[in-house]
Amino acid sequence: MADHSLRNVPLDWVRAFEIAGRTGSFTAAARESNVTQASISQRISNLEKRIGAQLFVRNARGVTLSVQGEAWLPYVSGALRSLDESCEELFGILQDKITISASASVNELWMSPRLCRWQSETRSQIVLSTIVLQADTGLLDATIRVQYGLGAGEEYHRAPLFAEQLSPVATPALMAGRTSWTDLDRLGVSGPRPGWQAWSRHTGDPLTPVPKIRFDSFSAALSAALSGAGVLLASLPLCADLLERGTLVRLSDHVLEPPETYWMMARKDRLTRSQWHKVAKVFALT
Repeated sequence: MADHSLRNVPLDWVRAFEIAGRTGSFTAAARESNVTQASISQRISNLEKRIGAQLFVRNARGVTLSVQGEAWLPYVSGALRSLDESCEELFGILQDKITISASASVNELWMSPRLCRWQSETRSQIVLSTIVLQADTGLLDATIRVQYGLGAGEEYHRAPLFAEQLSPVATPALMAGRTSWTDLDRLGVSGPRPGWQAWSRHTGDPLTPVPKIRFDSFSAALSAALSGAGVLLASLPLCADLLERGTLVRLSDHVLEPPETYWMMARKDRLTRSQWHKVAKVFALT
């Protein structure tokens, strides 16, 4: 007689069903479970006998979920996911120190101003590490890294710091007595952000004058803009405080909104879900 309670049913039987149902293949399930296809087949057969229901239809082309198997799969997947997550939260790696690697600009202008919130949210120590080069080996030791792009990678916890917006800014003194900014000296920044050419295509503003001064970091370019050296095509979120205080002023109503922005990412085996949420709550757009 079938026993529908699942008492004493090996978890491997249930996991074999879930993986095979999710992947649609005993072969794929065997590969993911690191066992043989025959072992997966045997586990599922044992489970079917135990509950008294056929979970898969076998044929020459492979296997497909039966009506009963298809109905049960979402419940099994949800239960196993909850089990995995609770195990991770209760017994997973607890990080006493979390290292975040980011550019100097992001550390100075975005992360550091939010550290007061970190102090109130958690007791974990946080270390802000500056990325000097994109291939910096320090990234290998970082718990979390911040990179400019689209934030791809399902194996990562990930969240955007902000929605990127770019527009020209300068000091009020530089604009004193002027009605137009387009003939002022411009500051160039090397890196992944769109530059003055993208701005010209977006707005029709002239490309000249060509920047005579170029920087390899946004923070250095921002310091030059603050000194009155020229007009900077600035990340508005990174200089929001300066704009709010009137230290810098926006020179155009136009805004460039590229799809790329700064993403905070951590491998899922480096932080538990709750630890990641605490970090994201403080630093990221949530």
